[in-house]
Amino acid sequence: MLKFFTGFFLLLLTPFLGQAQDGILTQLQALTLVEGKSAAETTVTIGRQFLGRPYVPHTLDVNPTEQLVVSVREFDCTTYLETVLALSLTWHDVPGKQNSPLFEQTFRKYLTKLRYRDGQINGYASRLHYFSDWLRDNERKGLLNDVTQELSGCMSVIKPVSYMTTATYKYPQLSNPDVYKQVAQTEASLGQQSFSFIPKKNIAQAEAQLREGDIIMLMASRPGLDMKHVGLAVRHPDGRIHLMHASSDLGAVVITSDPLSDYVQWHKNMSGIRVARLRLNTPLEASVVHSK
Repeated sequence: MLKFFTGFFLLLLTPFLGQAQDGILTQLQALTLVEGKSAAETTVTIGRQFLGRPYVPHTLDVNPTEQLVVSVREFDCTTYLETVLALSLTWHDVPGKQNSPLFEQTFRKYLTKLRYRDGQINGYASRLHYFSDWLRDNERKGLLNDVTQELSGCMSVIKPVSYMTTATYKYPQLSNPDVYKQVAQTEASLGQQSFSFIPKKNIAQAEAQLREGDIIMLMASRPGLDMKHVGLAVRHPDGRIHLMHASSDLGAVVITSDPLSDYVQWHKNMSGIRVARLRLNTPLEASVVHSK
């Protein structure tokens, strides 16, 4: 049985270019939450709070040096997912949910942990740019599980990745030889590992096994790129799974009008999906949560 709470959360919005974010509270926003029996159920409720918010690309590249960027006003597909997951994990983790300073601190730490390798900001290359790297690192950190291989119709593949180092004009930071080398090493590591995915023709077969709040990663058809897009699974009253995501096509956070299997089938630049699931009871280390 779901428990209903109304929480007032101090959330950070992205400031102007180059402005430091640490300690800046730019908006107090009231959110009505439905706390579920799991972090995943809460994730769907929080995700719905942002429906209609604008899609804005490159929101993490506004600063000359790598630092945590926080926004609840605008998203790309990755920052939407990370923000919603961090809020959900924080809501389940902070003992005094009305303790806004502690909530904000814990939210920032979860967002950092999700977005950066080993949960540490150490330059541009420490950001988990490839979503297969994001999935691998966050599973290792205990925040989620890759459940793709448990679903019907999955198959195992190896896919080399090279998109960033072959399209350096899109990534000015790669002009630094050290950064380029670090990213190239990550690409080489990812390209050596097999993984399970569900081809688009088999998604309907696996649909009944998907859960609300599952993290849906949409595989790219093009060579050299692992994931094309990402979002959250939501189940409609008719039982079909749809995708809640920050859509570049529609320019906003939306839920697809078509079921997930049809949505992927109709996009030629997508080849299938991978699926991850938040772990239950995954708090930050006590020393981190309660640090001053």
